[in-house]
Amino acid sequence: MKKKKSWKYKLLVSSAFLLVILAVGFFVFVSSYYKAQTYAQESLQSDSGVTVKDQKELVFEPVSNAENIGFIFYQGAKVDAAAYAPMAKEIAKQGYKVIIPHLPFRLAIFSPDRADKVIRNHPEIDAWVIGGHSLGGVMASDYASRHEKIKGLVLLASYPQDTVDLSVAPVQVLSIWGSNDRVADIETIQAAKAVMPADAKFIEIEGGNHAGFGDYGPQKGDGKASVPNKEQTEQTSDAIVELLDGLQ
Repeated sequence: MKKKKSWKYKLLVSSAFLLVILAVGFFVFVSSYYKAQTYAQESLQSDSGVTVKDQKELVFEPVSNAENIGFIFYQGAKVDAAAYAPMAKEIAKQGYKVIIPHLPFRLAIFSPDRADKVIRNHPEIDAWVIGGHSLGGVMASDYASRHEKIKGLVLLASYPQDTVDLSVAPVQVLSIWGSNDRVADIETIQAAKAVMPADAKFIEIEGGNHAGFGDYGPQKGDGKASVPNKEQTEQTSDAIVELLDGLQ
């Protein structure tokens, strides 16, 4: 006569099976992501004004007249880091080194302190600004609230977590969103003024949408942009450069 399996054995088998299902589901989830499109791919090429390097991080370095202020940028959830190359290159053209780390699974939540490594890798930079798009901005806000080396914060269609209060932090803040964004909660973005420094700058790009801050195609649930992607990128880059210039 066969012995009945113990309840501990059955529980162990069931737990193992559940873990396998969860792991498979997670990898299916992260394997589908928004890829960099043509405009972004073109911006990955070095030229006479900007040198682009793509290794463990995307680095956009001015060829000449480089400033001692760097900009670290965290990608949006499940978005290829290269999708933000157009914005990064425009900023680098104005003399500022821009670094976009390749985050694990393209999710900033798995490496919120990745900026630590960026800062260590670039000792030539004296002051840093950090920013991010959507979920990337949430993690960038948290990082800025905990690190005195960060002098500026840029939020693109994003806002801090409930636990973050930057109202008395010595940091310059810039928050930008598109009026046609249907992914981020615009009311929450605007309400974040309550936890920002009094001089924080909030800008709405008329006709812009959520995906327009990068070049990765339409995003599920997003509104339709009524301005070209390049125009939204240029407006965003100009505003970020203005913040960086103000830190000189």
